[in-house]
Amino acid sequence: MWVTWRAAIREALYGESGFYLRERPDRHFRTSVHASAAFASAVLRLLELTDEALGRPPVVDLVDVGSGDGLLVARVLASAPPDLAGRLRMTAVDLSPRPEGLDERIAWEPALPDQVNGLVIANEWLDNIPVDVAEQTPSGPRLVLVDPRTGDERLGPAPDAGDLGWLERWWPLRSDGCRAEIGRPRDEAWASVIVRLSRGTAVAVDYAHRRDSRPPLGSLVGYRNGLSVPAVPDGSCDITAHVALDACAAAGERAGATATTLTTQRDALRELGIRGARPPLDLAHADPATYLRALSRASEEAELIDPSGLGGFGWLSQSR
Repeated sequence: MWVTWRAAIREALYGESGFYLRERPDRHFRTSVHASAAFASAVLRLLELTDEALGRPPVVDLVDVGSGDGLLVARVLASAPPDLAGRLRMTAVDLSPRPEGLDERIAWEPALPDQVNGLVIANEWLDNIPVDVAEQTPSGPRLVLVDPRTGDERLGPAPDAGDLGWLERWWPLRSDGCRAEIGRPRDEAWASVIVRLSRGTAVAVDYAHRRDSRPPLGSLVGYRNGLSVPAVPDGSCDITAHVALDACAAAGERAGATATTLTTQRDALRELGIRGARPPLDLAHADPATYLRALSRASEEAELIDPSGLGGFGWLSQSR
C-alpha cells in the first residue's frame, strides 16, 4: 500500500496503536528536559520574566506542548517561588496517557487550551508534526510515496498548489534528486499556538535549519532505544525531521506575533543564566560535597549549550 509520508507518519506516530500513544520519549532519545534539571530552571526564569511583563496577573499560564512524561512542568512547579506557584495554571499537552504520580495541579490535556495568558513551551514538538516529502525531477517536484511496512519508496504525483508555493518560498529544489520535507503543516501547527496566545510568549525548541542551509536530501530519520534507525513508518520507532523554523516564525507573525527572536538554544539559555561554568577549585578543598554537586551541574549545563549538540537546536520565541 503506497501512501504519502505525511499519512504514513501520522498513522505510525498517532494512529490507534501509534508510537507516541504507547511510548515515552525518554526511552528512545535524549531531550534537554532529561539531560539536565537546568533546562527547567531556565524555563522557570523565562516564566518569571513573562509574568513580570504581564504585570503579575492573578492567573498565569504555563503550557508544555508535547509534554511526554510531564517532567518539565513538574520540575518548574516544584521550583517556582510560592507567590508564582500559587498563581500558576499549568497544562501539559500530550496524546499519551497521564503519567502516574504527576502533581494534581498540572492538567493533562490532548489539545492546547483555547486561550493562554503566559508562557507556552514546545520542546521537540514541531519535528514530530507529520510532513510530506518531495523530490525534484526533470518535470518538477513530485511527492514521495512510501510503503509503511518496509519503508520502500516511489514517486507519486506533484504536490498541490499550496505546497508548491511553500517549497518555492522556503525550500527551493534546484537539482534533480534533491529532497525536501514540506513544512506547511508545522507552520499551521505553530500558528495555532500563536492565535491562542492572548498575551505572553511562545517558544519552540527543535532540530532546525534555515533557508540558506537546508539539507539537500532532507532530514527524515527514525529513533528507537536511543539509536538512529531507518525511517520505516510501521509504528516501531519515532519518525522525525528537522524543522524549517524560519518558516514557522513567518507563520507566527501572520497569526499575530508582534515580536520574534530566532536564535540557538545556546544563546537563549546563556541569556537565561545557563553558563556551564566550573566551580572554583578552592571549593573542592573547603567543601568537597558541594564542589562535586556544582561540578555535576556545570557538566549538565555544558551539555545543554554545546553548539555541536543540544546547544545547536533552533530556538524560536514569539510574543504578543
